[in-house]
Amino acid sequence: MARLIFLLISLLIVLVNYVLAPTVPHIWWSMIVFGPLMMVGFIDMFQQRQAIRRNFPLIGNFRYLLELFRPEINQYFIESNTSGTPFNRLERSLVYQRSKGELDTVPFGTQKNVYEVGYEWVTHSIMPVHVDTQQLRVVVGGSRAKPYSMSIFNIGAMSFGSLSKNAVMALNQGAQMGGFAQNTGEGGLTPYHQQGGDLIWQIGTGYFGCRDAAGKFSAERFVEKATLEQVKMIELKISQGAKPGHGGILPAEKVTQEIATIRGVEIGKSIISPPGHSAFSTPLELLTFIERLRELSGGKPVGFKICIGKPREFMAICKAMLKSGITPDFITVDGGEGGTGAAPLEFSNYVGSPLNEGLVIVHNTLVGFALRDRVKIISSGKINSGFGILKHMVMGSDLCYSSRGMMLSLGCIQALQCNTNHCPTGVATQNPSLVNGLVVAQKNKRVANFHKATVKSLAEILGAMGFHDPKQLRPRHLMRASQTAQHLTGNVARYPQGQARVLPVQGRRPQRARGAVFKISGLYTSRQRPGRHSSLVPGH
Repeated sequence: MARLIFLLISLLIVLVNYVLAPTVPHIWWSMIVFGPLMMVGFIDMFQQRQAIRRNFPLIGNFRYLLELFRPEINQYFIESNTSGTPFNRLERSLVYQRSKGELDTVPFGTQKNVYEVGYEWVTHSIMPVHVDTQQLRVVVGGSRAKPYSMSIFNIGAMSFGSLSKNAVMALNQGAQMGGFAQNTGEGGLTPYHQQGGDLIWQIGTGYFGCRDAAGKFSAERFVEKATLEQVKMIELKISQGAKPGHGGILPAEKVTQEIATIRGVEIGKSIISPPGHSAFSTPLELLTFIERLRELSGGKPVGFKICIGKPREFMAICKAMLKSGITPDFITVDGGEGGTGAAPLEFSNYVGSPLNEGLVIVHNTLVGFALRDRVKIISSGKINSGFGILKHMVMGSDLCYSSRGMMLSLGCIQALQCNTNHCPTGVATQNPSLVNGLVVAQKNKRVANFHKATVKSLAEILGAMGFHDPKQLRPRHLMRASQTAQHLTGNVARYPQGQARVLPVQGRRPQRARGAVFKISGLYTSRQRPGRHSSLVPGH
């Protein structure tokens, strides 16, 4: 019907012009407007790719036009201050204000529903104290030849390629200004990372920056970069939250000649890293490889990054630590909610444990194997505020990464174009005209400002709780609103060090732990009976 209406209207326009032409000679000028519209309509009628355009010539294009601008319409006109995702307006505004050094207070009380299920808060003290932000640092690899005193809040793993060169440079210069570290991401250590700021060099399954012609690990190339003074730690990526079990993805649109040269790949083709490592295949081989990297780097701290899948596999790694006597200096726990670049939808939405779950599993398992005091834990996944840092330290983390928070500090507007090479702010694109819009000399200051203000916020909350040191935090200090009869319940099933032990999988029932430990979905604690596959239970 719509096709017939279009044909009739087109015929009517031509007939009207023809009839009126003798008396109104200029009538044919109207075809400057109607002619292109009619041409578009006829193209729509005869094309075969899109049914909407074929059935509704001309007007069907408005559907695709509206779809093109849907994210902007939704963000600016529909979503509320607390409903946006992945980061809502309140969360984004907090980063913007702190990075610009503007007023970051809110008027008229909280906009959150403090009685909804899942609302979280910390227990403050009637005897608050002052906390010096300079003390909020943690030494990683204290027993190694080159330990690193690390800020409690750092830049998460984001590669050059996923981010633009200007974004990488601004982040590293900001890290130098603020005295914190930048994780290079698995894309390799590039000249853009070497702006004076401390670096955590991440090595992924593609071994970019330390690979041979066959794509395997090259010890010689590794030594070249690992021994640089700016490289403070080495992080081996086992899996990442955005797409655990899937190799890293860099879309073909972003693979420029420069990136292809740096990574040792072919220009113009998507870079999909292997799902797993070729340098090792068992927990014992993993630890042997970590020890090798430590020796090759001259004694720098070496650890690995993991998104928890099967808890028993992480337990196997811990068992290998006991058997070999080799432990990583740190473990980065990435949550399934993470992600800054490109990821398959199913992997992003449905694969991998969320950070809260994964962090508790890692902490409790290390405690159970009596390894927790030898390994630092870094949490990564949607952390962009002082409360976010404190929350994960309560769950067992020693340090935190922020990736998307740091992108927001650079001016990211959450346009959700990271995987298209069309990022409008020049943060996540390789388009030169867009990259030039990001001025490094301005954005580096914003990165440093955001870090400083966030750590200050953490110190103030910690002081309000009456603590001088994050090590004093316990699970009971973080509360969550619940639907159960007991309205105020603890949030995590974290076991304090020294209060958990490994028991046989079968044949023993859990005994009550000291203090209050509670259930977070999927984890059994002293108040539940663990299933037959649960091996960690609280002791006396």
